[in-house]
This record gives sequence, C-alpha cells and structure tokens, in this order.
Amino acid sequence: MNEIFELITQILQLPFMVRALIIGVLISLCASLLGVSLVLKRYSMIGDGLSHVGFGALALATAFNVAPMYVAIPVVIITAFLLLRINETGKLKGDAAIALVSASALAMGVLIVSVSSSNVDLNSYLFGSIYAVSQNDMYLSICLSLAVIILYFIFYNKMFAVTFDENFARATGANATGYNMVMACLTAVTIVVGMRLVGSLLISSLIIFPPLTSMRIYKTFKKVIISSSIVGVVCVMVGIISSFILNVPASACIVLTNLAAYVIFALIGSMKKKMLKKA
Repeated sequence: MNEIFELITQILQLPFMVRALIIGVLISLCASLLGVSLVLKRYSMIGDGLSHVGFGALALATAFNVAPMYVAIPVVIITAFLLLRINETGKLKGDAAIALVSASALAMGVLIVSVSSSNVDLNSYLFGSIYAVSQNDMYLSICLSLAVIILYFIFYNKMFAVTFDENFARATGANATGYNMVMACLTAVTIVVGMRLVGSLLISSLIIFPPLTSMRIYKTFKKVIISSSIVGVVCVMVGIISSFILNVPASACIVLTNLAAYVIFALIGSMKKKMLKKA
C-alpha cells in the first residue's frame, strides 16, 4: 500500500503527468456524458467519422502553419451539422454518410501530411500524444471541456427528451433539430480536444465504451449517466498511469482498460440476471 502511495506521489510531481491526468479526466467526462445519448440514438459511430475529419483538418492546419485547434474545431462542427442534416433529410443513411466522410477525410489528411514540407508527426495525430501536451493546450482543453459539461447540464432535460422520443419531443413543441445540433456541436468539440489523448483512430472508444459498459448493469438513463461518467474517468486515469509505469502508449492502455471494464460489467450483469431468474 505504501509503495502504491509513493508511486502516485511521484507521478503527481511530474508536470506532464499532471497535465495528462487533468485533460484525460475532463475529456473522458465529456465523452461519457455525450456518449450515452449518442449510443441510445444509434449515433455512436459519429465519433469515429468526426475524428477522421479532425485528423484531416489538423493535417491541413499544420501544413499551412496555422494553429491546429482553431482550424479543426470549426471544421468538425460544420461536418457534424452536415451529417445531422443528411441523416434527417434521409438522402443518405447516417452510417453510410459517416463512412463516406470518414474515409475521405482520413485519406485527405494522410495525403496532406505526405506531400507537405512541414515536419508533422503522423502518429501523434492517429494515436495521440497526451504526454506532449503543452500548458497552453491544457488551459484550452480545460476551457473547452468545462464549456461542454456546463452546456450539457443546461440542456440536459431537452436532450433527454430528444434522445428517447424525438417525435414526441417535436409534438410537444421542442426544437428537436436545435437540440440535436447542440449535441453534435458538443460532440465535435469533445472529439477535437480528445484527439490529443488517444488519437483520431481511437477517440470514438471514449464515447462508446463507458455507456455500453454501464448499460450491462444499469437500465435507467440517470444511473447510466452517472455510472458512465465514473467508468470513463476511472478507466482514463488507470490507463494513463499504467502506460507510464509499463512504458507503453497511453491510448492503447486507455482503450484496453475500457475493454476490461466492459467485460467485468458484462459478467456482473449476467450474474445478476441469473440470480433474478432463480429468485
């Protein structure tokens, strides 16, 4: 026990680890909160599509020597609105539109990186570089993450209604399209900020895993929200600390920790069902 305490104390004395943990906790909280609604509305793969668009935007910004975040955020938000609009009009199925945009943006990003003369680290965009985050990036991430969390709770009731029965919400006079756009905007910001944590290829795991994990045991929206937030934060913290101790990529550790949590919750949920049947 003393060894664990000493190890944690040593980790917290390292500035880059403190920055990584702060950003990781905030991003995982944002992703977990939004992930519940996205999974229930069957929009879970939107995170994957938008992350690839973010990769393309970051590559383009770096090639032209522009601050990446200031280019990626508006581009990803606009793409999220377009995907939402395409899905609502029914001209193209949501999953097909996401696949189309995802593959195209990723290909463009790789092409831009390969032909540009700038010294771009492709792996940091694809798989994340949480330990290389600067103090300015940390402050920007904190501001954006807090904005997402505050807006989520402001619009919580409306997004709850739109998540479970969009047609009924429209019938009662709620601006379902507007609240879907708010959700898409918050998701876009979370994805762009979270790409520094696990990269464009794995960021969707932070959105998908915690809600699916929590749903193995809990069935009410509120309980799933609370459980998902706790699972997401704990898995990111364990993943970051484990990656530092084992000297392996943080993104892989975070995703595998989420996978382990899913398996544990699935086993507990299965045991609960068996016990209820016997009772």
